[in-house]
Amino acid sequence: MKRILIIEDEAVIAEVEKDYLEANGYAAEIAESGDIGLRRALDEDFDLIILDLMLPKVDGFEICKQVRKAKPIPILMVSARKEDIDKIRGLGLGADDYVIKPFSLAELVARVKAHLARFDRLTSQTAPKDELRIRGLHIDKLSRKVTLNGADLSLTSKEYDLLLFLAMHPNRVFTKDDLYEKIWGMDSFGELASVTVYISKLREKIERDPSKPQYIETIWGVGYRFNL
Repeated sequence: MKRILIIEDEAVIAEVEKDYLEANGYAAEIAESGDIGLRRALDEDFDLIILDLMLPKVDGFEICKQVRKAKPIPILMVSARKEDIDKIRGLGLGADDYVIKPFSLAELVARVKAHLARFDRLTSQTAPKDELRIRGLHIDKLSRKVTLNGADLSLTSKEYDLLLFLAMHPNRVFTKDDLYEKIWGMDSFGELASVTVYISKLREKIERDPSKPQYIETIWGVGYRFNL
């Protein structure tokens, strides 16, 4: 049974979420303040966290930041605040999803199921450590060879490095600055626009329809995310 931590200071909301999750086969537990929620999230084994943004003691942003440093488990951030800046910040700190209150409990459970299934696919990959297999995409790290549905892809060195980095950190959102630092290095002589150009080139090679990417998703206002 999947274990879910609800970090929510509004007791009525937390209890309703808990009851609905348990009715759908999950084991749900509640932390009613940010400090308790952060401690439990770091010290105990949970499969997913439902994290309110506005909390006493420690807010949801800080909890997300600290948990993401320690664990890769899915984090669903929920808030009554509709401002794009909050959503952008939450996703940038590593949240997997941002749900605006009020939301239906059926929607919440659907999102929980989707993120748990995606995380299970990630953790249950049986490919050797020197290989990555994501649907039809196969990356061989030893030979630096990439195939898509069995067909070889011709990638430049930077295209390969960018693809490998994103594929090794699935479901995480990276800003252009993050990617530029990781792939080109802060001391390199280039421009931040290089990231956009190389993302576009990669999409032309790995996406069935580059205008509707399935692998490398644009998170508007934030950056890019590689989807499993």
